[in-house]
Amino acid sequence: MTGYLLDTHSLLWWWTDAQRLSSPARAAIEADDRIVVSAASIWEIAIKTASGKLDVIEDFQRDYRPLMARNGFEALAMTDDHALMAGFLPGEHRDPFDRMLAAQAVIEDLTLITRDQQLGGFGCRTLW
Repeated sequence: MTGYLLDTHSLLWWWTDAQRLSSPARAAIEADDRIVVSAASIWEIAIKTASGKLDVIEDFQRDYRPLMARNGFEALAMTDDHALMAGFLPGEHRDPFDRMLAAQAVIEDLTLITRDQQLGGFGCRTLW
């Protein structure tokens, strides 16, 4: 089953300022029946929110589930297969969250909505 996986910045922008997304990205999110959010993105947002580095959603811990439900987004857990692929992906891109998202996109046959075109080098389809 195909669909779209949102990179963390794409997810945040969709929730807070959708105009920051490219027109093709916005159109895909609006039109597709399967928009997926990785546990890796939720973890990344939680870490940055808790540390004070991110404050675009006032109470992310409280608002996460209602935001997901309101948008009809599907949560994607991280598995050992995702972790193995993410850990062994070739290349210089070292961000563990990005590596996980790329691996999940490949394994789950999803197109990653991201402005980071380097992630396509991991073998996943990207859209921006």
